[in-house]
Amino acid sequence: MIFTPPLTSAMSTDTLIALLIFLFPLAYSPGPGNAFFAAIGASKGLRAAIPALAGYHIATFGVTALIGIGMGATILGHPLFAQVLSTVGSLYVLWLAVTFVRAARAEEGSAAEAPSAGEQRIGFWAGAIVLLLNPKAYYIIAVLFTQFLRPPANDDTATVLVITMVFTLNNLVAFIVWALGGRALTALFRSERSKRWIDCLFAATLIGVAAWMAVPLFT
Repeated sequence: MIFTPPLTSAMSTDTLIALLIFLFPLAYSPGPGNAFFAAIGASKGLRAAIPALAGYHIATFGVTALIGIGMGATILGHPLFAQVLSTVGSLYVLWLAVTFVRAARAEEGSAAEAPSAGEQRIGFWAGAIVLLLNPKAYYIIAVLFTQFLRPPANDDTATVLVITMVFTLNNLVAFIVWALGGRALTALFRSERSKRWIDCLFAATLIGVAAWMAVPLFT
């Protein structure tokens, strides 16, 4: 008898491998989530990014599970609601970009004061809100389920939970890698002036994320 690990009990091993291959470019290629956590990592380090990582991925797990069991129709079925989320989310990310610029400027006067302010502003809820106010993430998750939700007759919920867990953990690992990459970039340029420029660079990246979120999901 072949032993099947608990993680794959609701889907075949082949399907799980196909899911991971499908998710790899989505998670590791440059995108809004990667840019967000690379910016935090570059400015404050991985430890400071942990609260935002927790918030983002707890929200990811919840939203993914809800969409998987069919409760995402409210977002995906109402373009106006999706556009409101896009607008609010875009403005929120712009506000986060401003905090990076402020931190870079504050370091000119006090190197000890700026990190504290940044860590307070970009914490658990900041990460959660970035996910919750991005309807395009909802759409990507819905596409994920259309491709990989092939539930057995009595196993719908189990299959949804496996896909949700794999999707969330895969994103978490990818975003940790990007946060570490952002920090490594900062380490290459150790001067305070270089660090201020890197903060401003990632602030500009967040502005790009905000613009991406602001583009209408439905045309």
